[in-house]
Amino acid sequence: MDNNMNQQQSMGQQAPQSSMNDDANKHKAFAILGYIIPILFFIPLLSDDGKKSPFAMFHANQQLVQLIAWVISGFLTFVFIGFLLYIFCFVIMIMGIISAAQGTMKPSPLIGGIKILKS
Repeated sequence: MDNNMNQQQSMGQQAPQSSMNDDANKHKAFAILGYIIPILFFIPLLSDDGKKSPFAMFHANQQLVQLIAWVISGFLTFVFIGFLLYIFCFVIMIMGIISAAQGTMKPSPLIGGIKILKS
């Protein structure tokens, strides 16, 4: 499992630097917006260009997983663990905004390995 994750990080997360920078710069605003308002994770899915962008699809997947975590924590707020999960989701949101603003595709802690959307 660790070998698969290391291979994914070394292969899937690293693209040629110039094309990756262009891709990241082109889709950075939507990636940041999707972390601020997670329900907007689907914006890259509306255009063919967004569907083909590894940067946009990576962050859309991270945002969808974060949205699911927010919903689960909303159901658990009557229990103390829900409050802790809200704090965790907020920290993940900040980390995602920083990652998108820097133009990187860094997976979120604990939930970053969950793949829902195909890239």
